[in-house]
Amino acid sequence: MAKQFSSIEPIHREFIGKQRIFFTASAAAEGHVNLSPKDASAFRVIDRNTVFYLDQTGSGNETAAHLLRDGRLTLMFCALNGAPMILRLYGKGRIAPRGSKEYDQLLIAHFEGPERPGARQMIVLDVEMVQSSCGYGVPRFEYLEDRTTLTRWAESKSEAELEEYRRLKNTRSIDGFQTGIDE
Repeated sequence: MAKQFSSIEPIHREFIGKQRIFFTASAAAEGHVNLSPKDASAFRVIDRNTVFYLDQTGSGNETAAHLLRDGRLTLMFCALNGAPMILRLYGKGRIAPRGSKEYDQLLIAHFEGPERPGARQMIVLDVEMVQSSCGYGVPRFEYLEDRTTLTRWAESKSEAELEEYRRLKNTRSIDGFQTGIDE
């Protein structure tokens, strides 16, 4: 049975720390719903009602477009091994643009070493509700290894080439909404 909480409890934080993948879900009032898998190593809990993840350059930028139009964001973690559980974080999201004061402060405070290759922005979620559920229907999977394709791709590009790629591929959503990356 699902349980709801007003903030991230210590048991939730511990569960999040054990996961290798999470999913983002966002939508505007019109257009397509976006659902994307993300590398959990890019995810950080700031406090009981604030989390963020370092977003990598990708083929689209739907979450950013939806946050600018609506702000609603749901993040979901599910146990693929160990004890079953599904954990959802609901709230309002915002973008911390790369190079902004907030971005730089989060990078320094929560990531050791240099910025990840291909880093595009940070997505910050102000958590309004946490929901846990059983996860009994989620199959068990065994972790093999991280994929390095995106990192290798980003490392092969200069900063100017990454910026050009973002201008070409990341300024508009599939529905034509602006993403906050300058055209």
